[in-house]
Amino acid sequence: MLQQIINSLQEYKLCRNSSNIQTVELKEYFNVSVVKESSINGSDKKLYISKVKISNFRNLNLEIQFNDGINVLIGHNSSGKSNVVQALSLLFNPKRKKQLEIHDFSKDIQLSDLLESPPKISIIATISQSKDEEIFSDDLVTVSNWLVKLTKPYEAQLTYEYFLPLSEHQNYKKLVSTATSRKEVWRIIQDEFIRKYVYKIWGGNPDNQISANSEMLQNFDFQFLDAIRDVERDMYSGKNTLLRDVLDFFMDYDIKSNESLDDEMKEQNIKSRKQKFISDADNLILELQDRMKKGKEKILSYASEIGASFDRSRPNFDGNLSEFELYSALKLIVEYSKDIKIPVSHNGLGYNNLIFMSLLLAKMQINTDGNYLGSNAKVFPILTIEEPEAHLHPTMQRQFLNFINKNKENNKVRQIFITTHSTHIVSSTSLDNIICLYKKKNKSHVAYPGKVFADEKSKKYVERFLDSTKSDMLFSEKIILVEGIAEQLLMSIFAKYLNKSLEEHHVTVINVGGRYFDHFLRLFDSKNKNAINRKVACLTDIDPLRKEKGKNGKFEKCYPFEYNVDRDRFEYTKNTHLKDYFNKKHPNIVAFTQDEKYGKTFEYDLVFANPSLEILITDSMSNKEELKNLMKAYKNNKSLIDLLSILSNKGDENNRIRNAIQAAHETWSEDDQKRALIASRYLNSINKGENALELAYSLQENLEKKKDKQKEMIFQELNVPVYIKKAIEWVCS
Repeated sequence: MLQQIINSLQEYKLCRNSSNIQTVELKEYFNVSVVKESSINGSDKKLYISKVKISNFRNLNLEIQFNDGINVLIGHNSSGKSNVVQALSLLFNPKRKKQLEIHDFSKDIQLSDLLESPPKISIIATISQSKDEEIFSDDLVTVSNWLVKLTKPYEAQLTYEYFLPLSEHQNYKKLVSTATSRKEVWRIIQDEFIRKYVYKIWGGNPDNQISANSEMLQNFDFQFLDAIRDVERDMYSGKNTLLRDVLDFFMDYDIKSNESLDDEMKEQNIKSRKQKFISDADNLILELQDRMKKGKEKILSYASEIGASFDRSRPNFDGNLSEFELYSALKLIVEYSKDIKIPVSHNGLGYNNLIFMSLLLAKMQINTDGNYLGSNAKVFPILTIEEPEAHLHPTMQRQFLNFINKNKENNKVRQIFITTHSTHIVSSTSLDNIICLYKKKNKSHVAYPGKVFADEKSKKYVERFLDSTKSDMLFSEKIILVEGIAEQLLMSIFAKYLNKSLEEHHVTVINVGGRYFDHFLRLFDSKNKNAINRKVACLTDIDPLRKEKGKNGKFEKCYPFEYNVDRDRFEYTKNTHLKDYFNKKHPNIVAFTQDEKYGKTFEYDLVFANPSLEILITDSMSNKEELKNLMKAYKNNKSLIDLLSILSNKGDENNRIRNAIQAAHETWSEDDQKRALIASRYLNSINKGENALELAYSLQENLEKKKDKQKEMIFQELNVPVYIKKAIEWVCS
């Protein structure tokens, strides 16, 4: 049955090429009705590379699913992004060298496996039908011999294998049998067998070992732009193949693209222009010859004297000028205004990269034009770009992505693969288009951020949130999520006070702007196979609340020393938003918060842990002198009564603090009461955003004193709040 389908598809292709086909019907093989030629030509629903399974190639042993369109591969250095592109290139890029080297093998192959059989590299690409694709298309004809699934969506397979021929296996086993280490086996392979390795590209089920038709492989137009490239060399003038082909295709494009003209009229109009050009060119040659008439006689006289003229023959000058030859006279320039024109070679490298990509996409459009190239036309254009940010500043990176999206929408390119470290590109990309490669226990893994969400609302929230700074979380090895700007600014400094470096441990601190952790934790929940398995610490305030019983009002903030004091009058609650992540209940996500009894918010806890540290008092704060006096009184071991006497009598909040603190004497020690008094007054005296910046500067300046021997004596110790200390120690462990 498969062979019948293949034969019918090939017959269809022959009919299409002859332009005689009106309808095609293979209803007995496919559950479809008649497909008209017009619907085929107008269809933009094609096949696409849906996944690739890579075995033993460099650092990759995994399967990756791709999108029908743009695929942005992100991840740390050495996570495998470039190797994925190289794997695809081995299958789809006819210009790519197919013979590999010893270093292209994965070094994770176990010794027992190496002793059992020679290592083999395998790359299996699945080519699937897009949703609602028309049944007969040039795509389907191309893969007809490679089909492995005959029901919708149709699937075909291409397999690249790099292996030692079976005839060498016995000799291989004999030579490696005494090896005691992987290093020894690899040395034997390098010395005795790598030169004997061969590659094959199989079509369909690889077990059948049917070689893929090289003619069909040529239908893939795989264009690759690496991160280090000299684009200027490739587009200076029409002497270059790329620019010359583009110029030739788009010459007379006003006629070629005029839909009001039929093919015959287009051909006549272009022919008329060509004839005029030939006439003008001939006149130019005649004029040139007339100008050099006298000089030519002098030139040729030397030829006659030296003996170059004999037997009634003599050298002369003649020639003609074709359009194609004149392309080399055209040079790409950049116009800044009507009167200012500069060569492209004088342009910035980033700008030239964008120009080059536009030319390349134009060339890919040419390569797929059947009217222009006939049977040599490509049917499957693939564009791969490595690290476009290497030459583009952030604004151009976003412009580049918009440009790529537009070309995809206009069907000028089928599939696009981009590898990047750029948070600017990622923040401008849909989560569905992002594929994240990461390493865990020295093995590469793949995650799909767009697939982790149970609801679209949460997904859209994260997409709006991921700007160029916050999207850094997708690249990080370890993450600390915090509620506000203060924790974000100070976390790295706190780590230094604990003699740790978040940077050295590859920890990124992300401010989620409130208690919106759940949205982001879905990205990293290792219980979800599509998530990025990363160590994530969440810092959240315990925020004690209360409301009067019998009233419909909302819960309101209260102080720790007010909590559970009057249960007859009030209901009490605390922040339990992350209860499923407390006490290390989750394998890779842990939440940390303040003490059940004494905790409230970050700023409150910071001062509760450091009740006499005056460097915490910043210029933007109100009540600075009062706070300094309270801290000095605590440092001098004054009583609670003394501290209460310093507390201003103005304001209802101060009276509330005073009364509640004193009422807590039965369950709180006097030292705890004094700490709580200073922390409460501090909390009510700050402007959070401004204070955070000043606090970061003050604490960093204090750290610098510790490094300076002359100022070491005036360095002041900071007690990092316990919950923050635990979080930093856990995430850095």
